Amino acid sequence: MRRRALLVLAALALVAVWIPRGGRAPAQDGPPVLASPLPAWLAPGGRLVLEGTATPGAPVAVLAGERRLGQTTAAGDGRFRLRVRAPRAGLHALTLESGTVLVDAGRLRVRPLVLAAVGDINLGDRVGLAISAYGARYPWLSVAPVLNRADLAVANLECAVSTRGAPVAGKRYTFRGRPSALAAAGRFAGLDVVSLANNHSLDYGREAFIDTIRHATRAGVSVAGGGSSLAAARTPAVREAGGLRVAFLAYSDVRPLGFDAGPGSAGTNPAFPHIVAPDVRRVRRAADVVVVYFHWGEERTVRPNGRQRALAQLALASGATVVLGAHPHVLQPLERPRPRKLVAWSLGNFVFGATSPGTQRSGILLVRLGATGVLAHGFRRAVIGGAYGVQPRLVRR
Repeated sequence: MRRRALLVLAALALVAVWIPRGGRAPAQDGPPVLASPLPAWLAPGGRLVLEGTATPGAPVAVLAGERRLGQTTAAGDGRFRLRVRAPRAGLHALTLESGTVLVDAGRLRVRPLVLAAVGDINLGDRVGLAISAYGARYPWLSVAPVLNRADLAVANLECAVSTRGAPVAGKRYTFRGRPSALAAAGRFAGLDVVSLANNHSLDYGREAFIDTIRHATRAGVSVAGGGSSLAAARTPAVREAGGLRVAFLAYSDVRPLGFDAGPGSAGTNPAFPHIVAPDVRRVRRAADVVVVYFHWGEERTVRPNGRQRALAQLALASGATVVLGAHPHVLQPLERPRPRKLVAWSLGNFVFGATSPGTQRSGILLVRLGATGVLAHGFRRAVIGGAYGVQPRLVRR
């Protein structure tokens, strides 16, 4: 009996020698096996992480056709983790290579990330009347399919969203929308990010402004350019899609008294050059794409002014990929000032009471992006009409 017990203890000790600290027996020799599923798609240059097992200590590489995307070495337990960047757009057959062994790893679809950008959204005023009469989805009925097909969608939210607060004294126009209207903008229309850096987001005071941020978060919409402090207002909204990290910053160059955020006070992010440049540089180090949304320019002017050009140049030189603009309430040109960069000087009105000449012209900017920047862009034209003159309707091509 004692002899049998000693033999059992010896066997257990022998097994303990061979089981690694993680508690798993080492992998056996054999072909590499991919354990992680491939994503549905990636943008060009998007991050791809492949995990699996192979012969312990063996080299493991991943190929797209004949192009080697990257390689690593399997650990002592046979597991490997390989980080690579997606190749150019197309449908790619991936192969795992370990020594002389080749294993089919599946097909990877690579296509540009599509960013949809629109201009001013006001959920109060005439839009609020239309929503009261026809429902919160009414303003979005024509454009929601296009916004939802995009991978990310961004707009300028030019109102407070709250049931609290009082109009700021001395302001000619003050806008406030209902929380249900913002919920529809996010969940039905597909907005992912809104800029709060404008001259109307604090129209009903700081309490209503904080409510706006809270209601946006509840609707699944990230905010940029506004926060509970200046540090929060300068913090980017970051979204990931197609293996790319896209960061959104926003700044207002139209600054009513008391709207600016401070070290301990809620508000909007001012478009000061000494804030814009370091923000963009810092964010660019951690993001593949940086989108900067400015509230700038002069109302109902169709060309950018010198101040707009100076701020755009500063943002681009600091690392911005796309620069967007709002406030003139009319469309201004699109420009490609540098390779892989884009500036939309003013995206005009979108969901907004459009009563002045030219303010009814609207549309959706569609930007195709990869890790190297702007690959292409297009513009879906729209005209604002319908009940109360607030509904952007796509123009047939």
